[in-house]
Amino acid sequence: MGTANVIPGISGGTIALITGVFERLINALKSFDVQAIKLLFGGQFKKFAQHVDFFFLVSLFLGVGVAIISFARFFEFILDKYPIYIWAYFFGLVLASAFFIGKTVKKRSIGIVSLFVAGIAIAVFISLTTPGTQNDSFFYLLICGIVVMCSMLLPGLSGSFMLILMGNFQLLMEAVNQWRFEILIPFLAGAVVGLIAFSHFLAWLLKRFPNATIALLTGFIIGSLGILWPWKTEITKLFGETERVVGYEWFLPQMNTEFVVAVFWCLLGVGTILGVEWLSKRVGKEQG
Repeated sequence: MGTANVIPGISGGTIALITGVFERLINALKSFDVQAIKLLFGGQFKKFAQHVDFFFLVSLFLGVGVAIISFARFFEFILDKYPIYIWAYFFGLVLASAFFIGKTVKKRSIGIVSLFVAGIAIAVFISLTTPGTQNDSFFYLLICGIVVMCSMLLPGLSGSFMLILMGNFQLLMEAVNQWRFEILIPFLAGAVVGLIAFSHFLAWLLKRFPNATIALLTGFIIGSLGILWPWKTEITKLFGETERVVGYEWFLPQMNTEFVVAVFWCLLGVGTILGVEWLSKRVGKEQG
């Protein structure tokens, strides 16, 4: 998930879904409730840790932190020198993962298929949307925090990209650098509300409508493949001193050596998911 956060356009939620920890992550996040507060302030640390799946969250976010620190410069170099190959790898990775995730939908109906198509349409629409204008009103910043946190939990959606689309990426970056609490406080408040409320909502959806929810999330992943398409030109915009990608112009590849190597990396991405699936089944058999 940390590595995914380093790569622009890839959602940490997608990786969580691929590796099978998405539902456990959502359930762990939603467990931060009144009961958790009572256990924590009551000194019942062992019960608190069990209630919130504390050690799972610590190991997960420790891995995220290590990946961000250790892989950030490496992927920055790869994206600069060999962008087509790294995009091809992740294209194959996400494409194969969508197939295996979609296979877990046990019931198929018109409604399920409609949600799958809706997920694709929403993700494609978001990737093609023109960035909005900056707005520093309290309630809009609150909404930004909610939307960004929700998009970070959802597979196929990038939190920073959503912030760019809402027009407040530069404002938030400047607020962080200048410690502008009148900007940061409503945004962080929205992020906390979004994290708690949306994790509860997703957990309820996964429990009550598992097939429909997975179909919708699979659609999100499929719809985000356009961002991962290797052959594209980035459309950038300057936010202060930071240049960020705000869109893409896609084109078809030429049949040359670069294309053959890119296909190899794409297949390597597919192979990675096949390996993860094989490993998860083997571990499942050993534990069973």
